[in-house]
Order: sequence, then structure tokens, then C-alpha cells
Amino acid sequence: MRIGIDLGGTKIEIIALAADGQVLARQRIATPQGDYPATVAAIAHLVVQVESTLGQRGSVGVGIPGAESQTSGLIKNANSTCLIGQPLRADLAQALQRPIRLANDANCFALSEAVDGAAAGAGIVFGVILGTGVGGGIVVKGQVLTGANAIAGEWGHNRMPGEMDGERCYCGRQGCIETFLAGPALARDHLRHQGQALDAATIAARAAGGDAACTATLSRYERRLGRALAGVINLLDPDVIVLGGGLSNIERLYDRLADCCRPHVFSDTLYTRFVAPAHGDSSGVRGAAWLWD
Repeated sequence: MRIGIDLGGTKIEIIALAADGQVLARQRIATPQGDYPATVAAIAHLVVQVESTLGQRGSVGVGIPGAESQTSGLIKNANSTCLIGQPLRADLAQALQRPIRLANDANCFALSEAVDGAAAGAGIVFGVILGTGVGGGIVVKGQVLTGANAIAGEWGHNRMPGEMDGERCYCGRQGCIETFLAGPALARDHLRHQGQALDAATIAARAAGGDAACTATLSRYERRLGRALAGVINLLDPDVIVLGGGLSNIERLYDRLADCCRPHVFSDTLYTRFVAPAHGDSSGVRGAAWLWD
């Protein structure tokens, strides 16, 4: 049995998978806010509870909103800031008395979709998270690419191409892709151009209904997303790009992204496919379970 944990800023989700990928158990709880010891305890409690219910012990993989330092073993680059500087893998291993595998949540998302999801069978998969933040994960021939610095796929903290300025990012830099393409950034862009305070889901819904102002906002968003993803394509040349996160539910993205990327891709052809996740918001937690292959 494989157990996966998706540790998010607002919720912790656990899933237990059989060898064939069948879901044996799944549960969500709220994440203890700003409390690292309580977060470790909550994860350990979920694992013990699921194993007790199913009557069997499993391997444990954890997807986190950050990365583990290759030198110190401490968490870095986490937008859940209470994790930063903490030995999460070591603490969970001690609490659960077994080895733990950790990966960035975007890597888990990409792995899930590459193993048995929308990108199954593809050689190179780039998984995109477009939600409250912007992340990315890379899977090559079924294996997560972590990198020498454990930052492979972190396209959200490159500078947005084609923009002269931008807002300050939580990472300390200015003009990051995340500050233009995250859900809150879409809402801010609409407020700035149209004077309406709407969230991303409302903007998308109104655009689908023909609202001109919301359609203009989404068009700006798509052009920016196309420029940013073209850089990924020029570097990785992925077979498939899978969109995840809340903004992946905007259906028009899948019809428009190829045309938005094409002018910026260094090729006379663009065969990369842009697809929605087969497992929806379960992809991250499934990928965490698949960290044990």
C-alpha cells in the first residue's frame, strides 16, 4: 500500500492506494495555521488513522509547497512559511518510524499525471500549477526531475517575459511570473484595468457569458501565460503540458494556449499538447503516493 500526503496551506489530504492505483482511503483536514509541530502531528495522526482503518502499513510520500535543501535537509522556498528551516522529513520519519519521501507538490502533480493521468506514456511532461501561487514540475520517462538544487521546474520565480516592471513577490524579487499568473494576480489585473473587484473564477465565468471586460482580462492573461510557457517549451520541449490548480478549470485556455505560445517558440512547429489533469485536484496527493515506485 502506498500512502500519499498533500500538505497545502489550507488543507492536508491523505490518500491510500493499492498496487494497481485503486483508492483505498482518502481524507482531508484543515492545516494548522502557522504551527509547525501541530502540522507534523496532524500528518502523523492521519497516517496512523488510515493504517488502523485499513489494517495494513504503507509507504509514505509527502508533497510540500516548497523544497528540501540537498545539503541541510531543511525546507526552503515554501510559501507556507512555518515550514521554512524545518527538518520535515526527519521529523515525520521519527514520528512514523519509517523512511519518508518528500517532493515539491508540483512535482507530485506532474508525476501523477505522467504515471496514469492525462500525460500517461509521454516522455517529457511539464506539470503547471496555476492557483494561489504558480509552480511547475518535470517528469522525464516516468521519473521526477529534482535537480542539483532541488528547484527543477520552478518557472514561477523567473521574470515574466515581455513585462518591464511588476509587483514584489513573496520570494523578494520583483516581476516574477507568479505575480502575473497566479489567481490573485488575475484578479488584481482586472481591478487595475476595469475597476471591478472580482475573483478569478468570477472573471472566467463572466467571460464565458460574453462579458467584454472579463474577456479582455482573460486575453491579457492568456498572452502572458503563452509567453511564459514558451520559455519552458524552448528549454524542455515537453510532449505534454498539464495545467493544474484552480485556473486550470478555465476551459478556453486549452483552445488558445498553443496560439499564444507559438510566436515565442523557437521552432516552425509546435506539437506540445496542453491538457487538463485527469485526476483533478487529486493529482498532487496521488503523485505523493507514487513517490514510492
